[in-house]
Amino acid sequence: MQRRYDAGMISLQDFFGTYPFAVCVLVMIAAELTKHLFEGLTKNIWFQHGGMPSSHSAFVTSLMMVVGTYDGIASTTFAITTVFAGIVWYDAAFVRKQVGQQAKALNILQQLEDFSERVGHSTAEVAGGILFGGFLTYFLLAWITI
Repeated sequence: MQRRYDAGMISLQDFFGTYPFAVCVLVMIAAELTKHLFEGLTKNIWFQHGGMPSSHSAFVTSLMMVVGTYDGIASTTFAITTVFAGIVWYDAAFVRKQVGQQAKALNILQQLEDFSERVGHSTAEVAGGILFGGFLTYFLLAWITI
């Protein structure tokens, strides 16, 4: 695809086409904003860990899709991003959830410090992040290649 450039000006579409990692960053920021607005408006929980959708899950899903699109799904980099995404999804849904439960137990046992009990995600929040990241990345990649 041939891109047109105007005397030093680059369109947003060309920017994302030239720097595809920016798509992943945009997806993560959009997920963070969506999460904080959703959690804040529905549960009155503002700017805390966890929540729907998981921005980490959205980011690694987007990264995996971008790498698969640019390098191909048979590439080593796609394999690496897929394993990396799996580790992030597992950590978000299970490991950090356990950390939150441990913090809750510590808060009951001692009164010296209040540990944050909300550090992980539910499986639904991780799935929401995967879907959010997947759909947004799909549409951004389709828009880039118009």
